[in-house]
Amino acid sequence: MQLKQYWCLAVLCFGAAAGSANAQQLHTLEFKSPKELHRFFRYEKGKTIISGHRGSIEAGLPENSIAAFEKVLEHTPAFFEIDPRLTKDSVIILMHDATLDRTTNGRGKVADFTWEELKQLRLKDKDGNLTPHRIPTLAEVIEWARGKTILNLDRKDVPLEMTADLIRELDAYAFVMVTVHSPEQARFYLDKNKHQMLSAHIQTEAKLEAYQKAKIPFNRMIAYIGPDIKPGNRTMYRLLNARGTMCMISAAPTYDKLPTAAARAEAYRAIIADGASILESDLPIEVAKALALHR
Repeated sequence: MQLKQYWCLAVLCFGAAAGSANAQQLHTLEFKSPKELHRFFRYEKGKTIISGHRGSIEAGLPENSIAAFEKVLEHTPAFFEIDPRLTKDSVIILMHDATLDRTTNGRGKVADFTWEELKQLRLKDKDGNLTPHRIPTLAEVIEWARGKTILNLDRKDVPLEMTADLIRELDAYAFVMVTVHSPEQARFYLDKNKHQMLSAHIQTEAKLEAYQKAKIPFNRMIAYIGPDIKPGNRTMYRLLNARGTMCMISAAPTYDKLPTAAARAEAYRAIIADGASILESDLPIEVAKALALHR
């Protein structure tokens, strides 16, 4: 399937591919190969993609949970930035914080507990209310995501080697990308598999030049350029878009915290008007509505 067909299916026309959760139809993104994934993320003027930061905190659902991912996909196609962490017995789970206190009914460091212990806990929503949802493993989430969406694995405490090995073992190159903070990290993953999709932190011209000098291919990455609208963004859009690379702004630490839905919607639209083509948010359903990318 050509990129234009993918895009019409996934974002403009919202044709829902096969996939369901609790009898709800999902707006899915499905790719058969890493090259299809690379083409999907190739910059094209007017293309907009939504990323759910830690999935979502909407609808009373907890971050980094399959339930939250599915709720977003009921409303809009999206990919999800998620947070792998290691348990005491080296199982990779999803948890943003190094501690359990904020997002679960447990207390203490994630690394001090085994998976058997952690899977007894329940997740909290953004207001601290206990939910019936439990901590998922990364392997479980990758298998859930197959044929439904794209995962962006943030960099926490999991060794790069373990992350690369799991993606290889699950043959997930067509729908799993990895966040990298340096050309060295990017090179590590590409040496493991030249098709690995990257989400690279490139917020300055100097950082862009470093990636270029290291010969990191721009045709298999998106670029995170920061959390807000600022004058330097225009230069980064121009330089990265010319290389076919889409630029992402994350509203999670900034505009998501505005006090009203109307103010947030205005900010989301301003981000796209400024030139970003990927908008990451804790509130991806709100973003889809603000940008009229919803049903």
